[in-house]
Amino acid sequence: MKKMKKILLIVILSMSYSMTNGQSLKIMTYNIRLDVASDGENAWEHRKEFLTNQIKFYSPDVMGTQEGRPNQIKYMKETLTDYKMIGHGRDGGDNGEYSAIFYNTNKVKVEQDSTFWLSKTPEKRSKNWDAAIERICTYGLFTDLESLEKVWIVNTHLDHIGQESRVKSMKIIEAHINTINKDNYPVILMGDLNVEPDNELITNLKQDFIDTKEQSKLKFGPTGTFNAFKFNEPVTRRIDYIFVSKTPNVKVEKYAVLSNSKDLKYPSDHLPVYVKLELE
Repeated sequence: MKKMKKILLIVILSMSYSMTNGQSLKIMTYNIRLDVASDGENAWEHRKEFLTNQIKFYSPDVMGTQEGRPNQIKYMKETLTDYKMIGHGRDGGDNGEYSAIFYNTNKVKVEQDSTFWLSKTPEKRSKNWDAAIERICTYGLFTDLESLEKVWIVNTHLDHIGQESRVKSMKIIEAHINTINKDNYPVILMGDLNVEPDNELITNLKQDFIDTKEQSKLKFGPTGTFNAFKFNEPVTRRIDYIFVSKTPNVKVEKYAVLSNSKDLKYPSDHLPVYVKLELE
C-alpha cells in the first residue's frame, strides 16, 4: 500500500511539472523550390520523396512552405498523411505558387485562416511598387490541442527583385497582424524574405519581433539557408527566417538549419529552418 502511494505521488508530480513548463511547438519554414524541368537532375521528380521523408522525420507541428506549385502541394498533401494545409496560389484559387501552411492535425487545429496579396489592394490578385511578380501571405490562428494555447502563424515569400516592395510588403503584413490580433496572442512570422540579416527590412522587423536564431538556447547547422543546389560550396547566404513576437510566454529552445543531403544532393535549393518553441 505504501509503495502504491509513492507511485501515485510520482505520477502527480510529473503531471504538475509538465503543466507548469508549458507546451512545445515545432515550427519549420521551407522553400521547396518550384517544379521546373530546367533543374535537370535537381528537378522535383528526383527529390520529392526525399524532401517529404525529411519533413516526416523532423515532424514539425506547423510548417510554412514557399514556391510550391499546385502539383507539388497536391503531392505533399497526399504524402504527409498526418497533415492538412491552408492557403491558395498567388494567381488565385489553385493557381500559381503557394505560401502554404501545413499543420499536424494530431497537434494543432485551425480556428481561422486567410491569404492576401502584398500590394495596395490585398484582397485581389495584384502587385505594386518594384515587385517583379505577385506575392502573397497566408496566416492562421492555431490552437494547441493539449494546452489549448492559441498562436497566430504567418507565412510569406517576399519579392526576389524589388527592395521597396519587400519593405512595404512587410509593413502590410505587420499592419494586418495588428488588425486581426485583437487578443494579443503570440505571433510566429516565417518565410523566404529574400534579404540577408543586415537589410533594412530585418532591422525594421526586429523592432517588434525576435529573430529565433538570436534568442535560441541551442543553435545548429550552417550559417546560411540558400544553397543554390551547390553541394560542394559553403552555405552562407541567409534569407529564410522564423520570427516570434516579443511576448514573455514564448521561449526559443532550439534553432537549426537542416543541411540533410542524399547522394551529394540537397532536397531543395533552400535549407529548411527548424525551431522548437515553448509556450508557457
